[in-house]
Amino acid sequence: MRRNLPTFVFAVLVALATAGVAAASNGGFTPVTPESPNASHTQTAYYVILGFTAAIFLIVEGLLVVFVVKYRSRGRARTVEGAQVHGHTRLELVWTVIPVLILCAIGIVVFLGLPKISNAPASPDPIHITVEGHQFYWQFDYPNKARSIGTMYVPVGAVVDLKVVSPDVIHSWWIPALGGKIQVIPGHPNHFWFRADKAGSYSGSCAELCGVFHASMNARVLAEPRSAYDAYISKTARTRLGRQEWAGVCATCHGNLGQGGYGPPISSSSTLVQLAALRGILRNGVSGSAGAMPPVGDTWNNAQITALAAYVKQHIYKVAPAGGTTSGG
Repeated sequence: MRRNLPTFVFAVLVALATAGVAAASNGGFTPVTPESPNASHTQTAYYVILGFTAAIFLIVEGLLVVFVVKYRSRGRARTVEGAQVHGHTRLELVWTVIPVLILCAIGIVVFLGLPKISNAPASPDPIHITVEGHQFYWQFDYPNKARSIGTMYVPVGAVVDLKVVSPDVIHSWWIPALGGKIQVIPGHPNHFWFRADKAGSYSGSCAELCGVFHASMNARVLAEPRSAYDAYISKTARTRLGRQEWAGVCATCHGNLGQGGYGPPISSSSTLVQLAALRGILRNGVSGSAGAMPPVGDTWNNAQITALAAYVKQHIYKVAPAGGTTSGG
C-alpha cells in the first residue's frame, strides 16, 4: 500500500483538478455551438489544431510507455550501460519533415479562416450598435439613438457591426456563440461583427478583469425577427430603460430591491427621489472609508437619469421609518 500511495494521491489530485472542467459546457474541452459565421470559422480552426495536437500527444505518450516497458532495466545493476542505439538518418528526416507539414496544414487553415473571422460579409443594410463597457455593466446604443442596458437586441440574419468603447477601464466583449473576444480600451474604439442566424438568447460576460465586481458584468444578445427588433428600438426601449438601468446597474451591487448586497442598502435613501442628488452620484460616483462607487452614469444623458429616477420612485424607494436613518448611495 505504501508503494502505491504516491500513485493514488496523484490520481486523486488529477481527478480534483479536472472535475470543474468536466462539469463545464461541452465537457469544457470544446467551444459552445457557433451561431454566427465568424464563430463557426473559429471553431473550425480550433478543431483542426485540437486534432493534430491530440494525435501528437497520443503518439508521443504511447511511444514513451512502450520504450519505458521495452527498455526497462530487467534487474540489471544501475552501473551497467544499456544497449547503444545509433542514429537512423531516414527516421530522423521523417520526424523532422512531419512536424513541418503539420505546421503548414495548421497555418493554411488558420490564415484562410482569419479573413472570414475578422471581415464581415457584404450586407446592404448592416446594423450599427455602439457597445459601451462600464464598471460593471454593458450599455448599447442603436442607430435611432435608443439605448438598452445588459441586453442587446438584434434582428435575426442581419450583419451587426459593433463599435466597442469604454469610458473607464479595459473590458473585453465576449459572447462565445457569436464570435471571439474584442478588447474594449479607453480612448481606442475597436470594431467587431456577428450575424445571429437563429433566433435565441446568447449569453456572455466581460472577459477582462476590470475591477472588484467584474464577475457580475454579464451580457446577453437577444436575436429576434426584424419586426420585433424594430418595435423594440422604436417604442419599447424607451419605456424599459429605467427598469434596465436599475436591474443591470444599481441592483448588481445594491440588491434587487435596494436591500443591500455588495453595496449598502439604499431603498430608503432620500437620494433616490432627489433628481439633482441622484444625478450627481451617477455622474461623479462616491468615495469614502466605507467603500467607493464608480461614476456608473458618467455618460448618461438627462433623459436616462430621469428614467431611472422615475422607476426607483415607483418600484424601489421606501420611506424610512420615523426617527430612523437613511443610507447613502
